[in-house]
Amino acid sequence: MDFFNEKHIDAAKDLLYKMADDLLILGHRNSEWTGFGPILEEDIAFSSMAQDKLGQSEHLYNLLHELGEADADTVAFTRNSNQFHSCHLVELPIGEYDFSLIRHLLFDMADLIRFEMLTSSSYENLSLIARKFKGEIKYHVMHAHTWVKQLAHGNEESKARMQSALNETWPLALGIFEEGDHEDTLIEANIFAGEKALQEAWLAQVTPLLEEWGLTAPSDATPVLGGRKGEHTEYLQPLLDEMTEVYSIDPSADW
Repeated sequence: MDFFNEKHIDAAKDLLYKMADDLLILGHRNSEWTGFGPILEEDIAFSSMAQDKLGQSEHLYNLLHELGEADADTVAFTRNSNQFHSCHLVELPIGEYDFSLIRHLLFDMADLIRFEMLTSSSYENLSLIARKFKGEIKYHVMHAHTWVKQLAHGNEESKARMQSALNETWPLALGIFEEGDHEDTLIEANIFAGEKALQEAWLAQVTPLLEEWGLTAPSDATPVLGGRKGEHTEYLQPLLDEMTEVYSIDPSADW
């Protein structure tokens, strides 16, 4: 698709910012497990997935640059928290391993569906990126499935911890699907099928999977919203300060 008016460009930017910001922030959060995972293989796995997410975010920031925004480093490392479009789910500290695993499952399943939808986007450059990274995200989902299923089918304590983490993360996960101001344009121009369609597809996959593992998604959860509009938790700005420390000292450093 060749963008033919500002409305389409603004809609694409809105979509790209929330996708890239989610991946950048969760990539940094996942990297915090390096050296602290329960076993060596999990140190390696979470570190690898964190690197994947940072790489994916850079490609999306580069698309934003093509649409007139600043370069990837500037966009990633010079904004304050109220300028970020990430959902609350990704910005919370890693917590215990049960929280990080459930967050990993819920986010990456939504991300995979989003990227699969975008493979048919009329925005050709975004479609190409979706095709490029879909395979990486499939691995992330497979990793999440393996561990959540194993712990849900473990002993009473492991299952209880998985259910408790699910209760905590579910309202946050619903915030992934917060609609932006350009939702109608994205759908009409076939840039993206929309957050409602994404949420419906996600629920259709996640809910029966959790039930199969003996876990129950909260039925009365209120979505935690605001992140897509620059309203964030107390945890995001300190994370950004830590992330941008090197860039603040030497803006010429590569990431």
